[in-house]
Amino acid sequence: MKSKLKALFLLLSMMVTSKVFANEKDIYEFSWLDPDKEVYVLQNRKFRKVGHVHFNAGWGITTSGAFVNATAIQGRIGYFITEDFGLEGLYSKNSGSENDTAKGVRSSGPQGTGTTPFRRIVDSYSGAMVLWSPFYSKINTFNKIVYMDWIFGLGYSTLKEKNNKLAFVSASTANVVSVESHGGIIWEAGMKFYLDQSFSIRTDLTAIHYNTNNVATPGTSWKSNFDATASLGYSF
Repeated sequence: MKSKLKALFLLLSMMVTSKVFANEKDIYEFSWLDPDKEVYVLQNRKFRKVGHVHFNAGWGITTSGAFVNATAIQGRIGYFITEDFGLEGLYSKNSGSENDTAKGVRSSGPQGTGTTPFRRIVDSYSGAMVLWSPFYSKINTFNKIVYMDWIFGLGYSTLKEKNNKLAFVSASTANVVSVESHGGIIWEAGMKFYLDQSFSIRTDLTAIHYNTNNVATPGTSWKSNFDATASLGYSF
């Protein structure tokens, strides 16, 4: 009984007379790591975004469009007002061409006279978004800790695209290309991997949803363009 009372008294004494803090400046040191290695507590964001302007330049592919193979070259500039919220503008120059699926549709009929596939090829788009980045992760691999931020964005975009809708009007306009511009909603989901405070590698899925006229039926409907890209970033 006395031993239990002593243990309880010791525990109460530690709770009353000592305080334990684990803030963002605290680190843990492990003897099995190299002398220059430090492991930060979970709460710490080693690399900060707030107050930093960032630039990104990268390349990717368009993942939407059944009859088109397309690529995208993107540039981004942004600024984080707080650690969680920021602003970003982007411009993407896209290029594309009909893929083998479209060629197969054209040549699938008797004597090679198939159906004309309708396709849209995005030429370029630009947009502005509000960024939200509340989550971050730490990946420990090969005795190296990689710091990563999750980034989500939502905003407005303008898009320029080329299509062959006049091919369905008459034979005389079969090879005429229509150029159209649209306004729409843009959103993105990305992951930012830090190399150091200045340099990073970022992967993004960028989507644009815009409303345009239908080809086969009256009225309008929503269309989408999805680009998956990887880019190199610099912050200062």
